[in-house]
Amino acid sequence: MADNGLPITVAIDAMGGDFAPQAVVEGAWRAVQEDGAHVILVGDQARIEEQLERVVGGRQPVDRRIAIEHAPEVIAMEEPASAVAKKRKSSIRVCARLVRKGRAHAMVTAGHTGAALIAAKTVIGAIPGVDRPALAGVFPTRQGRTVMLDVGANIDAKVTHFRQFAVMGHFYAQEVLGTASPRVGLMSVGEEEGKGTDTTREVFQALRQTGLNFVGNVEGRDLFRGTVDVIVCDGFVGNVVLKSSESLVGFVGSLLRREMARTPRTRLGASLAAPAFDRFQQLVDWSEYGAAPLLGVRGGCFVGHGRSGDKAIKNAIRRASEFCAANLHQKIEDKVAELHEQEALLRAENAPAAAAASTPEPDQRN
Repeated sequence: MADNGLPITVAIDAMGGDFAPQAVVEGAWRAVQEDGAHVILVGDQARIEEQLERVVGGRQPVDRRIAIEHAPEVIAMEEPASAVAKKRKSSIRVCARLVRKGRAHAMVTAGHTGAALIAAKTVIGAIPGVDRPALAGVFPTRQGRTVMLDVGANIDAKVTHFRQFAVMGHFYAQEVLGTASPRVGLMSVGEEEGKGTDTTREVFQALRQTGLNFVGNVEGRDLFRGTVDVIVCDGFVGNVVLKSSESLVGFVGSLLRREMARTPRTRLGASLAAPAFDRFQQLVDWSEYGAAPLLGVRGGCFVGHGRSGDKAIKNAIRRASEFCAANLHQKIEDKVAELHEQEALLRAENAPAAAAASTPEPDQRN
C-alpha cells in the first residue's frame, strides 16, 4: 500500500517491446492473479482489449484491478529518443504522465530506453541535485549481490554525473541489498589509481571527496566476485557488461544442456542434479529480475529488455510495486538532499581557511 492507504498502481507501456502487446498483457494478468497487483495498461485500447479477452478466455470478467488508458501513438525502437517530445500521446509518455498525476506510482516499459529516460525526467521530474537519472542493474556475486549503474541510460557522462551515480547506488544498496556501508568501486582497466581514461582518473579523485565508502578502481573480473557492493560506470560500459553477462549465461546454459544430454550416464546425472540447476537458473536468469530501476526520478520507473516475455513483465511489475511500497524514490531524494546540505556546510567551514590561504602576504619591505 502507498502512504495514502491506496493500493500501489503500476502503469505499463503495453506497446513497448518485441512481443507487445501480447506478452505485456499476459505478464500484467499474471501479476494481478499471482501478486494481487493493480495495473494500468497503456496503449492501443482495441489491441489491449483483444489480448485481454484472449488471456481471460471469456471464462470470467476482466479483473477490476486492471485498467486501460488509451494511447494511440508508439515510440518505435528505430526512432530517436527525442520523438517522445513530439508524440505526446505515445504510450511511454502517457505512462509517465499517469505517474506525475498520481494515478500510478510507477511505470514499466520494455520499449525505447532513451524515450523512457526523457519521459521520466521531463514529465515525472528528476530529484533535485540529480542531473542524470541512471539505470541500476543488480548482479549476483559470490558474496551476494552487486548493483551497477549506469547500465544504459547515459551513454556519455561527465564527472559530476558519475558522482551522482555513486551516491544513488550507495543509497540503493543500503535500502535494497541491506548493506550498511556499501563499498563503492569505479569500473576501470586496472586497480591502480592512475589507470583508465582522463575522465575516469578525474572521477576517481571526485569520488574520494564524497564521504562514501569508496574503495578505488575495480576491473570487470570483480563484478561477480562481490569485491564491492556498488560499481560506477557510464551507460556505454554498463550496457556492454550487462548484455555480455546475459549472453554468457545463455551460452553456458546451452553448453550444460548439450553435455548433460550426451550419454545415458550424463542424462541420469542431470536428472539427479535438476533441483540445483533450477536454483542456478533462477539466480542468473535476467527475467527473474524483470527490469532495472531508473534512479533519480520522483517516482518509480523501470525499464526492461525489448525481448521481455510475460515472466519478465510480471517480475518487473513486482519490482516496481516493491520499490514504491518501500518509498525508495523519496528515501533517495531525502538522502541526496541531506548529502548536499552536509557538503554545503563543509564548504562554508572551509571557506575562511581557503580565503586566508589565497590572500598574499603583505609586503614587508620599507
